[in-house]
Amino acid sequence: MSTATAAAAASTSSTSGSPVLREVARVVLPVGGEDDVLPLYVEGELLTGSGVVAGSPGIPEAPATSAAGQSMDQVLGRRRYRVPAGARSSFGTYFNAFPAGYWRRWTTVGEVSLAVTTSGPGTVVVHRSNAKGNTQRVAAEAVQGRTTSTFDLTLKPFNDGGWYWFDLVAGSEDLLLEEAAWSAASDRPQGTVTVSITTMDRPDYCARLLRTLGEAEELLGVLDEVVVVDQGRKLVSEDPAFGTAQAALGDRLDVIRQANLGGSGGFSRGMVESVDRGRSTYVQLLDDDVMVEPEGVARAVAFADLARTPTIVGGHMFSLYQRTLLHALGERVQRYRFWWGAVHSTREDHDLAGGPLRGTPWLHRRVDVDYNGWWMCLIPTSVVRQIGASLPVFLKWDDAEYGLRAADVDVPTVSLPGAAVWHVPWTDKDDAVDWQAYFHARNRVVAALLHSPYPRGGNVVRESFTTQVKHLLSMQYSTAELRLLALEDAMAGWERLHEDLPTKLADVRALRAQYPDATVRPDAGAYPSTKRRKPPRKGRDVEVPEGRIGVLTSALAGVVKQLRPVDELAETHPQAAVAHMDARWWMLSQLDSALVSTADGTGAAWYRRDPRQYADLLRRSVAVHQRLLREWPALAAGYRAGATELTSLERWRRTLGLDETGDPGSPRG
Repeated sequence: MSTATAAAAASTSSTSGSPVLREVARVVLPVGGEDDVLPLYVEGELLTGSGVVAGSPGIPEAPATSAAGQSMDQVLGRRRYRVPAGARSSFGTYFNAFPAGYWRRWTTVGEVSLAVTTSGPGTVVVHRSNAKGNTQRVAAEAVQGRTTSTFDLTLKPFNDGGWYWFDLVAGSEDLLLEEAAWSAASDRPQGTVTVSITTMDRPDYCARLLRTLGEAEELLGVLDEVVVVDQGRKLVSEDPAFGTAQAALGDRLDVIRQANLGGSGGFSRGMVESVDRGRSTYVQLLDDDVMVEPEGVARAVAFADLARTPTIVGGHMFSLYQRTLLHALGERVQRYRFWWGAVHSTREDHDLAGGPLRGTPWLHRRVDVDYNGWWMCLIPTSVVRQIGASLPVFLKWDDAEYGLRAADVDVPTVSLPGAAVWHVPWTDKDDAVDWQAYFHARNRVVAALLHSPYPRGGNVVRESFTTQVKHLLSMQYSTAELRLLALEDAMAGWERLHEDLPTKLADVRALRAQYPDATVRPDAGAYPSTKRRKPPRKGRDVEVPEGRIGVLTSALAGVVKQLRPVDELAETHPQAAVAHMDARWWMLSQLDSALVSTADGTGAAWYRRDPRQYADLLRRSVAVHQRLLREWPALAAGYRAGATELTSLERWRRTLGLDETGDPGSPRG
């Protein structure tokens, strides 16, 4: 414990090269009555139940824990909090604990200083954890009146993970937290950031996000400007809330209209603008349909400033609907399958309200990642100059490929706890079945051609064919057709990607619209009633196949059914109404037609089995996958030879219609 550091010195930046103490994370609180997110900021006593939290592969089981609730009437401001007399409040939470393991591994910081200013009687208690989630009390200080307690804390024991945090215990009267911050000594200048937002027909979401950024005190002196690349028809500048957002940002806001080139085109525009304008150390990519914790942006800048080497700093994603639900602590690309997913030592979709940080051991291990989603991702402009902008792939795989490309030149990506957004969850989207299926299939293959270390892409081609057969057995002929087009376009070579960027979406949607399974009506009652000529055999429902034998048996039954004529009644009446959550290949393959609801619950489509279409698509699918496997070595060599030009800022300027000075040309849109 030390009293050598004053809070005022924490915000001072170095201009002489001598180390000064700089705030790297402020303790913050939600305002505006947002009680559903309060557990991410502050909690009460940690309670241990009698059960256990079920483990996932590689994750040990742990006692079931929860935290006593706090109430929003204890929140007195963005940084002030009231602890009732005799009570305890803990700031060992996602947004306010200090992720010591990440700072220990990736930055030059060896010690942090915690300064806690309080009013009233009580005790400030500092805790730490290790990578196993074991916790210990580090220090405590009794306080009375207005007091600033300062603790100097080493990062030496945190090589594999662990956190610091503090609790406040009130005495005979209420104890008030006035402010608290984590600081580190640094001789580096403070960096600044340009925020790049790509928007497409979400003016209300985007205007709200702009207002949040403009009103955030945490970003004063950090935020250079916000560049909005508007690619839609419903313009953010025409939203009723835009005026307030514009007033908050002032001359720091620049809205650029551009033809719809997808996320990769919008974010690449933001990268090009950030580099060409030369104002900022970093470009911060943000989705338009998110709610951001602005303190996380400031933390990402501080972390990147103090990183050992130029580092991409990503933020996590919470569900916009269940706002304490964490999508993933870290993501990687499984190289043999070339598919993304959560790091093996973590669990997807973890609810921090039910499993708080202090009681969830696997959250304490440092997680190293391959990439971070571009819902929130800070990239040094020096890295953009070095490796270029996004792949021109419209959407899907642009963020993952960028992380892999950066790693090839020793630029790491860190998913930093305490930096996050709230985003609409994937569960409410049909992106593996609708028009986005084309981009999923093509871009996965393109990324694998560029980066797979395995001969002929490992398992990519075989898995792609298996997926194709599942769509065919599910009567999803539009999806199967789009995936065939995707593979053919990937095999056409890297030179086509920039050329196809402005037109491919329209082509894909036009092709899909030709199929009944792509025709969605908002009211399921608009379709004929469900009827079956024969009831299910012995009254049994279709069951989930278990094990390899069960999967093969179900697949064989589905294939055999394709050889039989379609029931005439099924051509005029759906045989069953299938909820989206149940619409799996092993169920749909047993039907001749089905009414299938969409993921967001806003409509339904009538799937109908067509043996001729099935046979034609299967024949073509076999041929295309055989060709892809045969030509893989030559295709991979071609893509890798053209990779630098494909992603270069110069090539992107031509695609965006910008000349060398950044002036817009005619294709700008």
